Amino acid sequence: MGRVCASCSRELPRTSYTGNQWSKPVGVSRCAACVHGHQIDIPVAPSNSAGRHNNASRAVFEDDALEYPFAEGAFRWVAKGTYTHGEREGQACVCKWFKSGSVFSKDYFTLDIKAAAKALEIVDLFNNMGIVTKTVKINVPAVWTGLEGSKLKGVKMIVEPFIQNYEKFNSNTGWVDESTTWGMVMQALSHFSYHVTRGNFVLCDLQGGIYQKEVVLSDPVILSQTEEFGVTDLGPKGIRSFFSQHECNPYCRDHSHKPANPRQFYEPQEGSLMRMRRTVPTSLARPAASSRLREISEY
Repeated sequence: MGRVCASCSRELPRTSYTGNQWSKPVGVSRCAACVHGHQIDIPVAPSNSAGRHNNASRAVFEDDALEYPFAEGAFRWVAKGTYTHGEREGQACVCKWFKSGSVFSKDYFTLDIKAAAKALEIVDLFNNMGIVTKTVKINVPAVWTGLEGSKLKGVKMIVEPFIQNYEKFNSNTGWVDESTTWGMVMQALSHFSYHVTRGNFVLCDLQGGIYQKEVVLSDPVILSQTEEFGVTDLGPKGIRSFFSQHECNPYCRDHSHKPANPRQFYEPQEGSLMRMRRTVPTSLARPAASSRLREISEY
Protein backbone atom coordinates (compact mmCIF):
# COMPACT_ATOMS: atom_id res chain seq x y z
CA MET A 1 0.00 0.00 0.00
CA GLY A 2 1.31 3.43 -0.89
CA ARG A 3 0.74 6.93 0.39
CA VAL A 4 0.59 10.48 -0.95
CA CYS A 5 3.83 12.46 -0.80
CA ALA A 6 3.44 15.67 1.21
CA SER A 7 5.52 17.61 -1.34
CA CYS A 8 4.55 16.45 -4.84
CA SER A 9 1.08 15.01 -3.99
CA ARG A 10 1.81 11.80 -5.91
CA GLU A 11 0.52 8.50 -4.55
CA LEU A 12 3.65 6.34 -4.44
CA PRO A 13 4.51 2.84 -3.17
CA ARG A 14 6.53 2.34 0.00
CA THR A 15 9.65 1.62 -2.07
CA SER A 16 9.69 5.28 -3.18
CA TYR A 17 10.27 6.45 0.42
CA THR A 18 13.31 6.14 2.64
CA GLY A 19 12.79 4.31 5.91
CA ASN A 20 13.06 7.59 7.81
CA GLN A 21 10.39 9.32 5.71
CA TRP A 22 8.04 6.32 5.78
CA SER A 23 8.15 6.34 9.59
CA LYS A 24 6.75 9.87 9.60
CA PRO A 25 2.98 10.45 9.67
CA VAL A 26 0.89 10.52 6.50
CA GLY A 27 0.74 14.10 5.26
CA VAL A 28 4.26 14.77 6.51
CA SER A 29 6.42 12.12 4.83
CA ARG A 30 8.06 12.99 1.51
CA CYS A 31 9.19 10.64 -1.28
CA ALA A 32 12.89 10.16 -2.04
CA ALA A 33 12.64 12.28 -5.18
CA CYS A 34 11.35 15.28 -3.24
CA VAL A 35 13.76 14.79 -0.34
CA HIS A 36 16.66 15.02 -2.78
CA GLY A 37 15.24 18.08 -4.48
CA HIS A 38 14.20 16.41 -7.74
CA GLN A 39 11.63 17.97 -10.02
CA ILE A 40 8.44 16.38 -11.24
CA ASP A 41 8.65 15.56 -14.93
CA ILE A 42 5.44 13.94 -16.12
CA PRO A 43 4.67 14.96 -19.72
CA VAL A 44 1.24 15.60 -21.11
CA ALA A 45 -0.40 12.86 -23.18
CA PRO A 46 0.89 12.82 -26.77
CA SER A 47 -1.27 13.05 -29.86
CA ASN A 48 0.24 10.13 -31.80
CA SER A 49 0.25 6.42 -31.03
CA ALA A 50 3.40 4.33 -30.95
CA GLY A 51 1.46 1.22 -31.96
CA ARG A 52 2.54 -0.91 -34.94
CA HIS A 53 -0.51 -2.95 -35.93
CA ASN A 54 -1.21 -5.90 -38.21
CA ASN A 55 -3.51 -3.89 -40.50
CA ALA A 56 -4.31 -7.22 -42.14
CA SER A 57 -6.85 -9.99 -41.70
CA ARG A 58 -5.14 -13.13 -43.02
CA ALA A 59 -1.69 -14.64 -43.48
CA VAL A 60 -0.14 -17.88 -44.71
CA PHE A 61 2.64 -19.95 -43.18
CA GLU A 62 4.69 -22.72 -44.81
CA ASP A 63 4.26 -26.03 -43.02
CA ASP A 64 8.03 -26.24 -42.63
CA ALA A 65 7.92 -22.89 -40.82
CA LEU A 66 5.35 -24.29 -38.39
CA GLU A 67 7.18 -27.59 -37.89
CA TYR A 68 10.56 -25.92 -37.42
CA PRO A 69 9.92 -22.48 -35.85
CA PHE A 70 12.76 -20.01 -36.38
CA ALA A 71 12.56 -18.77 -32.78
CA GLU A 72 11.11 -19.64 -29.40
CA GLY A 73 10.52 -18.06 -26.04
CA ALA A 74 10.13 -19.63 -22.64
CA PHE A 75 6.68 -20.97 -23.49
CA ARG A 76 5.95 -20.13 -27.14
CA TRP A 77 7.08 -21.04 -30.64
CA VAL A 78 7.53 -18.33 -33.29
CA ALA A 79 7.03 -18.94 -37.03
CA LYS A 80 7.40 -16.53 -39.95
CA GLY A 81 4.74 -16.07 -42.62
CA THR A 82 3.26 -13.57 -45.07
CA TYR A 83 0.17 -11.36 -44.87
CA THR A 84 -2.33 -12.08 -47.68
CA HIS A 85 -5.25 -9.71 -46.99
CA GLY A 86 -5.19 -6.07 -45.86
CA GLU A 87 -2.87 -3.08 -45.92
CA ARG A 88 0.18 -5.23 -45.18
CA GLU A 89 -0.49 -7.74 -47.98
CA GLY A 90 2.81 -9.28 -49.09
CA GLN A 91 4.69 -8.20 -45.98
CA ALA A 92 6.26 -10.57 -43.46
CA CYS A 93 4.59 -11.43 -40.17
CA VAL A 94 5.03 -13.87 -37.30
CA CYS A 95 2.65 -16.10 -35.37
CA LYS A 96 3.31 -17.22 -31.80
CA TRP A 97 1.56 -20.18 -30.22
CA PHE A 98 1.97 -21.86 -26.89
CA LYS A 99 4.11 -24.90 -26.28
CA SER A 100 1.57 -26.13 -23.77
CA GLY A 101 -1.33 -25.95 -26.23
CA SER A 102 -4.50 -23.99 -25.58
CA VAL A 103 -5.01 -24.98 -21.94
CA PHE A 104 -3.43 -21.82 -20.52
CA SER A 105 -3.44 -19.63 -23.61
CA LYS A 106 -6.59 -17.65 -22.77
CA ASP A 107 -4.96 -15.94 -19.77
CA TYR A 108 -1.66 -15.54 -21.58
CA PHE A 109 -3.31 -13.88 -24.58
CA THR A 110 -5.24 -11.49 -22.37
CA LEU A 111 -2.15 -10.52 -20.39
CA ASP A 112 0.00 -10.16 -23.53
CA ILE A 113 -2.45 -7.64 -24.91
CA LYS A 114 -2.82 -5.92 -21.55
CA ALA A 115 0.97 -5.54 -21.20
CA ALA A 116 1.26 -4.17 -24.74
CA ALA A 117 -1.48 -1.63 -24.03
CA LYS A 118 0.30 -0.38 -20.90
CA ALA A 119 3.60 -0.32 -22.80
CA LEU A 120 1.97 1.84 -25.49
CA GLU A 121 0.87 4.38 -22.89
CA ILE A 122 4.41 4.63 -21.54
CA VAL A 123 6.17 4.71 -24.91
CA ASP A 124 3.80 7.40 -26.20
CA LEU A 125 4.86 9.59 -23.28
CA PHE A 126 8.54 8.74 -23.81
CA ASN A 127 8.35 9.70 -27.49
CA ASN A 128 6.63 12.93 -26.55
CA MET A 129 9.63 13.92 -24.41
CA GLY A 130 11.92 14.02 -27.47
CA ILE A 131 14.76 12.27 -25.65
CA VAL A 132 15.91 10.52 -28.84
CA THR A 133 15.43 11.33 -32.53
CA LYS A 134 13.97 7.97 -33.59
CA THR A 135 10.40 7.02 -32.66
CA VAL A 136 10.01 4.00 -30.39
CA LYS A 137 7.13 1.74 -31.40
CA ILE A 138 5.45 -1.34 -29.95
CA ASN A 139 4.18 -4.26 -32.00
CA VAL A 140 0.52 -4.53 -31.03
CA PRO A 141 -0.42 -8.24 -30.78
CA ALA A 142 -3.73 -9.59 -32.04
CA VAL A 143 -5.29 -12.99 -31.45
CA TRP A 144 -5.92 -14.95 -34.65
CA THR A 145 -7.10 -18.51 -35.29
CA GLY A 146 -5.84 -21.30 -37.55
CA LEU A 147 -8.34 -21.89 -40.38
CA GLU A 148 -10.00 -25.00 -41.81
CA GLY A 149 -7.53 -27.29 -43.57
CA SER A 150 -4.64 -26.32 -41.31
CA LYS A 151 -3.01 -28.59 -38.76
CA LEU A 152 -3.41 -25.54 -36.51
CA LYS A 153 -7.14 -25.42 -37.16
CA GLY A 154 -8.88 -23.66 -34.28
CA VAL A 155 -5.62 -22.93 -32.46
CA LYS A 156 -5.44 -19.44 -31.00
CA MET A 157 -2.21 -17.55 -31.52
CA ILE A 158 -0.65 -14.11 -31.48
CA VAL A 159 0.08 -12.53 -34.88
CA GLU A 160 2.09 -9.35 -35.41
CA PRO A 161 4.39 -7.74 -38.01
CA PHE A 162 7.83 -9.28 -38.43
CA ILE A 163 10.79 -7.40 -36.89
CA GLN A 164 14.16 -7.35 -38.64
CA ASN A 165 17.56 -7.20 -36.93
CA TYR A 166 16.09 -8.54 -33.70
CA GLU A 167 18.11 -7.98 -30.53
CA LYS A 168 17.51 -7.87 -26.80
CA PHE A 169 18.25 -4.79 -24.70
CA ASN A 170 17.25 -5.72 -21.14
CA SER A 171 15.25 -8.31 -19.19
CA ASN A 172 12.76 -8.42 -16.34
CA THR A 173 15.46 -9.34 -13.80
CA GLY A 174 17.75 -6.38 -14.38
CA TRP A 175 20.04 -7.89 -17.01
CA VAL A 176 21.00 -5.22 -19.54
CA ASP A 177 23.17 -4.89 -22.64
CA GLU A 178 24.47 -1.33 -22.62
CA SER A 179 27.25 -2.03 -25.09
CA THR A 180 25.37 0.02 -27.71
CA THR A 181 23.68 3.41 -27.66
CA TRP A 182 20.25 1.85 -28.10
CA GLY A 183 20.85 -0.49 -25.19
CA MET A 184 21.36 2.60 -23.03
CA VAL A 185 18.26 4.27 -24.50
CA MET A 186 16.11 1.24 -23.70
CA GLN A 187 17.44 1.12 -20.16
CA ALA A 188 16.57 4.81 -19.82
CA LEU A 189 13.07 4.00 -21.11
CA SER A 190 12.67 1.44 -18.34
CA HIS A 191 13.77 4.02 -15.76
CA PHE A 192 11.42 6.59 -17.31
CA SER A 193 8.50 4.14 -17.03
CA TYR A 194 8.92 3.93 -13.26
CA HIS A 195 9.04 7.71 -12.94
CA VAL A 196 6.13 8.52 -15.23
CA THR A 197 3.83 5.91 -13.62
CA ARG A 198 4.59 7.23 -10.14
CA GLY A 199 6.48 4.11 -9.14
CA ASN A 200 3.69 1.69 -10.00
CA PHE A 201 5.10 0.08 -13.17
CA VAL A 202 8.38 -0.73 -14.92
CA LEU A 203 8.45 -1.44 -18.66
CA CYS A 204 11.25 -3.92 -19.32
CA ASP A 205 12.29 -7.08 -21.15
CA LEU A 206 12.77 -4.75 -24.09
CA GLN A 207 13.68 -6.39 -27.39
CA GLY A 208 13.17 -5.62 -31.05
CA GLY A 209 14.75 -4.13 -34.15
CA ILE A 210 16.35 -0.80 -35.07
CA TYR A 211 15.13 0.74 -38.32
CA GLN A 212 16.13 3.90 -40.18
CA LYS A 213 13.48 6.10 -38.55
CA GLU A 214 12.18 4.01 -35.65
CA VAL A 215 12.84 1.27 -33.12
CA VAL A 216 10.19 -1.46 -32.95
CA LEU A 217 9.75 -3.48 -29.74
CA SER A 218 7.83 -6.70 -29.13
CA ASP A 219 6.75 -8.85 -26.17
CA PRO A 220 7.32 -6.19 -23.48
CA VAL A 221 7.02 -7.09 -19.82
CA ILE A 222 5.37 -4.87 -17.24
CA LEU A 223 6.48 -5.18 -13.61
CA SER A 224 3.77 -3.84 -11.33
CA GLN A 225 3.19 -3.18 -7.65
CA THR A 226 -0.01 -5.24 -7.92
CA GLU A 227 1.43 -8.21 -9.89
CA GLU A 228 -1.36 -7.94 -12.46
CA PHE A 229 0.49 -8.74 -15.68
CA GLY A 230 1.00 -12.48 -15.42
CA VAL A 231 3.90 -14.84 -14.90
CA THR A 232 6.64 -12.45 -16.06
CA ASP A 233 5.41 -9.68 -13.74
CA LEU A 234 7.72 -10.17 -10.78
CA GLY A 235 5.89 -7.56 -8.72
CA PRO A 236 7.42 -5.18 -6.15
CA LYS A 237 10.42 -7.46 -5.63
CA GLY A 238 11.01 -7.45 -9.39
CA ILE A 239 10.94 -3.65 -9.47
CA ARG A 240 13.42 -3.34 -6.62
CA SER A 241 15.60 -6.07 -8.12
CA PHE A 242 15.58 -4.36 -11.53
CA PHE A 243 16.80 -1.09 -10.05
CA SER A 244 19.47 -2.84 -7.98
CA GLN A 245 21.19 -3.46 -11.34
CA HIS A 246 20.40 -0.09 -12.93
CA GLU A 247 23.01 2.61 -13.35
CA CYS A 248 21.78 5.84 -14.87
CA ASN A 249 23.26 6.71 -18.24
CA PRO A 250 23.22 9.93 -20.34
CA TYR A 251 19.66 9.18 -21.55
CA CYS A 252 18.21 8.99 -18.03
CA ARG A 253 16.80 12.20 -16.59
CA ASP A 254 18.68 13.27 -13.48
CA HIS A 255 15.46 14.06 -11.63
CA SER A 256 13.64 10.80 -12.49
CA HIS A 257 12.91 9.05 -9.23
CA LYS A 258 13.53 5.40 -8.49
CA PRO A 259 12.97 3.07 -5.52
CA ALA A 260 14.55 4.37 -2.34
CA ASN A 261 15.72 0.90 -1.32
CA PRO A 262 16.59 -1.22 -4.39
CA ARG A 263 17.56 -4.79 -3.57
CA GLN A 264 18.48 -7.80 -5.66
CA PHE A 265 15.87 -10.55 -5.29
CA TYR A 266 16.54 -12.23 -8.65
CA GLU A 267 19.75 -13.16 -10.39
CA PRO A 268 20.01 -11.09 -13.60
CA GLN A 269 19.48 -13.25 -16.68
CA GLU A 270 18.99 -12.44 -20.35
CA GLY A 271 15.90 -14.61 -20.75
CA SER A 272 12.52 -13.70 -19.28
CA LEU A 273 12.03 -15.02 -15.78
CA MET A 274 8.62 -16.51 -14.96
CA ARG A 275 7.26 -17.11 -11.48
CA MET A 276 5.65 -20.38 -12.57
CA ARG A 277 6.36 -22.93 -15.26
CA ARG A 278 4.16 -25.43 -17.00
CA THR A 279 5.14 -28.88 -18.20
CA VAL A 280 4.92 -29.07 -21.98
CA PRO A 281 2.89 -32.11 -23.13
CA THR A 282 4.86 -33.93 -25.82
CA SER A 283 1.82 -34.22 -28.07
CA LEU A 284 1.36 -30.45 -28.06
CA ALA A 285 4.97 -29.34 -28.34
CA ARG A 286 4.88 -28.88 -32.11
CA PRO A 287 2.18 -29.39 -34.71
CA ALA A 288 2.74 -32.01 -37.39
CA ALA A 289 3.11 -30.51 -40.84
CA SER A 290 3.42 -31.36 -44.50
CA SER A 291 4.67 -29.12 -47.30
CA ARG A 292 1.51 -27.07 -47.89
CA LEU A 293 0.70 -23.53 -46.86
CA ARG A 294 -1.38 -23.08 -43.72
CA GLU A 295 -3.72 -20.13 -43.45
CA ILE A 296 -4.30 -18.08 -40.32
CA SER A 297 -7.06 -15.54 -39.79
CA GLU A 298 -7.95 -12.87 -37.27
CA TYR A 299 -11.54 -14.16 -37.20
